[in-house]
Amino acid sequence: MKRTLFGIVLMGFMGAGSLMAQDRDWRNDRDLRHDYADRRADDRDMNRDRTRIAQDRRELREELREGDRAGAARERAELRNEYRDLNRDKVDSRRDTRDIRHDRRWDWR
Repeated sequence: MKRTLFGIVLMGFMGAGSLMAQDRDWRNDRDLRHDYADRRADDRDMNRDRTRIAQDRRELREELREGDRAGAARERAELRNEYRDLNRDKVDSRRDTRDIRHDRRWDWR
């Protein structure tokens, strides 16, 4: 008898928890503003990366003109890192754009 009563009470608590999880106003949980802010920050970061890439390319040309192979290798390594960072930012920006489209499609705006 105790076991049956305990099982019924336990099922009641589990059901109440799921009811509270479903009883939520999803329209108040919009994250469009944060997605737009993330995308703007990614755009600013990509612009900074492009500026650094242009500077590293100028430095690489200068190193090659001077014949400094070690300096050119360092500049190439920096360029690889900058391109990698730029590609990561592009992926992140695309993800934010996709999330914005998803939020709009489900009328969260």
